[in-house]
Amino acid sequence: LEASSEGSGWLSSWLPAWCPTSLPHLKEAEEKILKCITSTYSKQYIFISNGNKIWTLTFSQDLSYKTPLVLLHGFGGGVGLWALNFEDLCENRTVYAFDLLGFGRSSRPQFGTDAEEAENQFVEAIEEWRQEVGLDRMILLGHNLGGFLAAAYSLKYPSRIKHLILVEPWGFPERPDNAEQERPIPIWIKALGAMLSPFNPLAGLRLAGPFGLSLVQRLRPDFKRKYSSMFDDNTVTEYIYHCNVQSPSGETAFKNMTVPYGWAKRPMLQRIAHMHQNIPVTVIYGARSCIDGNSGSTIQSLRPNSYVKTIAVLGAGHYVYADQPEDFNQKVKEICDSVD
Repeated sequence: LEASSEGSGWLSSWLPAWCPTSLPHLKEAEEKILKCITSTYSKQYIFISNGNKIWTLTFSQDLSYKTPLVLLHGFGGGVGLWALNFEDLCENRTVYAFDLLGFGRSSRPQFGTDAEEAENQFVEAIEEWRQEVGLDRMILLGHNLGGFLAAAYSLKYPSRIKHLILVEPWGFPERPDNAEQERPIPIWIKALGAMLSPFNPLAGLRLAGPFGLSLVQRLRPDFKRKYSSMFDDNTVTEYIYHCNVQSPSGETAFKNMTVPYGWAKRPMLQRIAHMHQNIPVTVIYGARSCIDGNSGSTIQSLRPNSYVKTIAVLGAGHYVYADQPEDFNQKVKEICDSVD
């Protein structure tokens, strides 16, 4: 729990001891998830500027003659959440997944308080990572916040992108003027929002201290179900918990990139028309998701001379890749095969 000014004094110094977590706890939780993967892979830190490091997994390194697929996770996630996808996706090409700067096991630096500055820090970290790994061009896939950052990266570094895959991307539409009339927000949420506004989105999880893990299990029992084919215990919720109770960094940046309640300050639909017209875009969304699935058709109307395709995955919600992994993996492989 850190105030946006980064100075909540006694409270922030007391909280870390209150939360039963540490980087070794997160490492152990991640290793437990990855234990089920039979494909060979390497894991390492990639060092970028300002002493920061990006935690990276690499699958099928020997297939480097094909355009690699790079996976960017969403808000509050990490590389472990792709556990149901790695083996299928790396069958015939190299796959990279890394923890975004400020999330998971990557460095957690202080981000700028300005939305554009924070976005640029994320984008530059992705570019520095690409340079260090030595990739020329890539198929870039992002989920949620990762989708927003994949689009932001493609706008700035178009020559590096062979295909952009947006999976349930966050931050595309503008906040409607009548957002509250359309979807009335209960008074208690407004009151809670006002009370927590100086703090980060996951502050409550850290405030819950030793009860945080059971809080995740109670609030998100669906995660246990999604990964039930691999784990019959709390492996995934433990991983999510330890990803999100470390010191906030990417989370603070995300807060600074939003306006109430969860809309982007710099919506991507205002900028996507400027994306290089040769970059093909595929939007994948869950047919049961509550996130606006219209972004695909809006992107198409804003890029009339470019390839834009929207794919709905039946029976999937926001976490498409975990809700219907086989269908998702098949669709992503088809997109990759269309590249080379």
